[in-house]
Amino acid sequence: MLNSMTGYGYGEACFDERKFTIELKSVNHRYCEVVFRMPRVMFPLEDRLRQIVKKQIGRGRVDAYVSVQDTQQKPRQVQVDKTLAVAYYKEIEELRALLSINSEIEVKDLVTIPDMFIIQESAENAEEWWPAMELAINKALAQLLNMRAVEGVKLGADIEKRIKNISELNDAIATRAPLVVIDYRKRLNQCLAEWKNELTLDANRLESEVVLFADRANITEETVRLTSHLEQAFKCLTYPEPVGRRLDFLVQEMNREINTIGSKANDLQITNMVVAAKSDLEKIREQVQNIE
Repeated sequence: MLNSMTGYGYGEACFDERKFTIELKSVNHRYCEVVFRMPRVMFPLEDRLRQIVKKQIGRGRVDAYVSVQDTQQKPRQVQVDKTLAVAYYKEIEELRALLSINSEIEVKDLVTIPDMFIIQESAENAEEWWPAMELAINKALAQLLNMRAVEGVKLGADIEKRIKNISELNDAIATRAPLVVIDYRKRLNQCLAEWKNELTLDANRLESEVVLFADRANITEETVRLTSHLEQAFKCLTYPEPVGRRLDFLVQEMNREINTIGSKANDLQITNMVVAAKSDLEKIREQVQNIE
């Protein structure tokens, strides 16, 4: 069963008056890469979350977006930097005396100074959030995997159809190939018949030329190898493990055989069938790039 590398999943869970949400977005990638974007306070949980994703994802780039929302306002503490306030006061007093300014320094003059007040959030323990985070990512991952599986079924159906098309074309090419030599012999005889008054016909030489042509145009090995590659690709569609790389390799090998057939065939009908086969193979190649 094929899985696409493209998908999306969303999960959320609540704990201690907080709502944790995780979004997963995956696209095609040569390897498995998981990138998290989350608040700094959650960094201690990042590696465990990544391992959960990697256990289920064989290939593809997964972008994970993690957020936390307080459902109730948490208490915060305000502290005054007294040392900074005293330093500012002394400097202002010296400046007032230097410039002979009579006005007194008031508290309101100090509270506007940057960094005078320090707001401290209540201490957070990310470890307490783990059960909720684990639940949220498992929900998101389930949605992501389901979407990848659904799209994988569609990709598999399209690839299967095109494999059958290429297989039928390959059979037709194999059937047509022996007739190419026969047609060549006929054309050669016709040409020699037209020049019989000016040329001395040598039956052995004629037969040698036909044999050489038959050897150059022989595509039996290529059609047999192409059949083998097609059968392997068809079997890959049913394997439970990721087969994207294997299919990619098989597509390259099939392309090699089809190109060789086209270069050796020397026949219009086979050339047309090769063009049709390459068209389907290119579609398969595009689909395989998104298969896990």
